[in-house]
Amino acid sequence: MSIRPLLTIAALGCIVSITSDLSAQTTSGTSGWEFLMTSGAVVPTGHQRDAIKTGKLSAAQVTYVVQPALAVTATMGWARTNDIASAGDPTLDVFTYDVSAELRGTRWNDGGDVTFRPFAGGGAGARSYNYRNLDVDATHNAAAYGSLGGDLGIRRVQLRIEARDYVTGFKPLAGVGAPDTRNDVVMMVGVRIATR
Repeated sequence: MSIRPLLTIAALGCIVSITSDLSAQTTSGTSGWEFLMTSGAVVPTGHQRDAIKTGKLSAAQVTYVVQPALAVTATMGWARTNDIASAGDPTLDVFTYDVSAELRGTRWNDGGDVTFRPFAGGGAGARSYNYRNLDVDATHNAAAYGSLGGDLGIRRVQLRIEARDYVTGFKPLAGVGAPDTRNDVVMMVGVRIATR
């Protein structure tokens, strides 16, 4: 089974769980700002596998929690990969910047030593591809994604795990050929210490 059907099934399950949890939520909880540095990988799928290699990702996320069940997140990511369609597999920096809305379910086992809070979201932004050591202009493309994940809490330590399924425009990196649409999956993990 490929990764896309698994993500679709998990997303549907997460959305159903969150939707049922939203009706049961009270207004208690905190709102405010969150900041998280994450690491992970960009995994090309479909035709994108013929263009770029799987790459390491670093990202910064700034989130404003509007209410316990709703947050707005801005993400800036930098992936280090290679253009495998060009001779010599030149190093390619992939920059992604987007804004998203995130629906958060109720925290399971709230008040216990181990908790879990699922979320699902969607966002849009842009992606840029830039050769690190070649004198070639960067390409810039629109991007959109759906995401799902969860925050696993062990006392004050919070582990955030997120999967995003991106659909982006793609202009040929070498400047030859027609633009088209590409797809990849981004996996991110981050750790933060809760204040309480």
